[in-house]
Amino acid sequence: MIDVDVRVDEPLWRGVEALEAKLEAALNAAGAVCARSGPVSILLTNDAAIQTLNKNFRGKDKPTDVLSFRASEIEAPFLGDICVAYGVAKRDADVANTALGDHLAHLLVHGLLHLAGHDHEVDTEAEKMEALEIRALASIGIANPYV
Repeated sequence: MIDVDVRVDEPLWRGVEALEAKLEAALNAAGAVCARSGPVSILLTNDAAIQTLNKNFRGKDKPTDVLSFRASEIEAPFLGDICVAYGVAKRDADVANTALGDHLAHLLVHGLLHLAGHDHEVDTEAEKMEALEIRALASIGIANPYV
């Protein structure tokens, strides 16, 4: 089971219906498909804050939808931090004609899989990660985001 600690810095996130339940369901679904459990810290923030994080930690001076920061082994059972930007996520959800809550669930599943060591830099890894995302999302009633 994933123990979720949520901090909402961007008040617009509060407009997502059943926000806390959506977060917990998405993270537990992801934990189930990658056999991980433990505490995870979530930051729901804005584009400016995530741009600063992206610049400071990845050297990319632009906002992004989600960032994951894996915990070190010494911090176990803590899995790490996941940060999601409202503006980027909302725009992407609108373009995909997807409910923001469902897109947030996808981003959280994606983020937790990164915390579990999955990546998408190589095509075979990306295919495996996407398959896990699809399976986790289906388990909570969210359609395949890649079609």
